[in-house]
Amino acid sequence: MSGAPDLSAFVGVEAWIFDLDNTLYPAESRLFAQIDDRIGAYVGRLLAVSAEEARVVQKDYYRRYGTTLRGLMIEHGISPDEFLSYVHDIDHSPLSPAPQLAAALARLPGKRFIMTNGSRGHAHAVAAKLGIGDHFEDVFDIVDADHVPKPEAAAYETFWRRHGIVPPKAAMFEDLARNLAVPHAHGMRTVLVVPTGTREVFREAWELEDHDAPHVGHVTDDLAGFLDRVADSLGAPR
Repeated sequence: MSGAPDLSAFVGVEAWIFDLDNTLYPAESRLFAQIDDRIGAYVGRLLAVSAEEARVVQKDYYRRYGTTLRGLMIEHGISPDEFLSYVHDIDHSPLSPAPQLAAALARLPGKRFIMTNGSRGHAHAVAAKLGIGDHFEDVFDIVDADHVPKPEAAAYETFWRRHGIVPPKAAMFEDLARNLAVPHAHGMRTVLVVPTGTREVFREAWELEDHDAPHVGHVTDDLAGFLDRVADSLGAPR
């Protein structure tokens, strides 16, 4: 993105929290597209409907409940373990090492976490392929959140309690604006990660809403570069 944003708000941040899918890796890798396809296949098999009908249900649940999984649990009482195992059984080979991101993460003062609506195993696989796994204190997944997903307040509150995080001393990085509303309301710095040239291809129309909302503190199309600029503003060594 153009311009030089004021990064002084990041002074005093002690916990850096990152969403996983389409945030820590580029959306054009189409990694999440594999998960999306497997979710649709799961819904179609469960409900014995066509692929087209399954996708309508899938996206309706995703929008209304935060994840398709949550909708299936509430509406159909499914086993979350079976679902998570199935939808994350994907090929991670499209991802490549991200040394610039790894170096930028290493410069951030304090602790770093991954908070995802996906599974811990998937998060570890992604981090390993990117070469950034050693830079995180922990992964907080949908199981840790008792299957309550972002953007629900309870998911964040469970995460904060588990890791002793003080929201006004934390920053949240997300690819969905709606998932930044609760963090912002609790005093966290918020950053929306939206790679240019990919949004229209990979996103539902509603997912593009609220990019200019008050709860979005910063927007970047280059996570590694943005983190480097934050680290520079904090005087972190290279």
